[in-house]
Amino acid sequence: MSLYERLYDESEKAKVRFVGFISENGRYDFGIVYTHMFFGKPLVVCMQTGRSSLLSLEDADNREYLQKIFNLRTREEAEEISIFFKNNLPSTSIEAEAEH
Repeated sequence: MSLYERLYDESEKAKVRFVGFISENGRYDFGIVYTHMFFGKPLVVCMQTGRSSLLSLEDADNREYLQKIFNLRTREEAEEISIFFKNNLPSTSIEAEAEH
């Protein structure tokens, strides 16, 4: 008897972007993995803490979530990160872009 049931086991070539920037409130380093998995939501990894999350543009508006998931100290940091993601995450999923 199997100890687990495999849900998926996929391989793909993914686009990865590494972005680092500094603001009045701190330094930020992120890896953004654009994938066809997870409904086209990019996987965002904070390179400083190792924390990660799947993020859409709608998620980027949720500053409280960003503050919690990336362990940000202040609301100002969450606001900066929100603005950055709203300007740098795709507005549509990769699947939708591939169809055009």
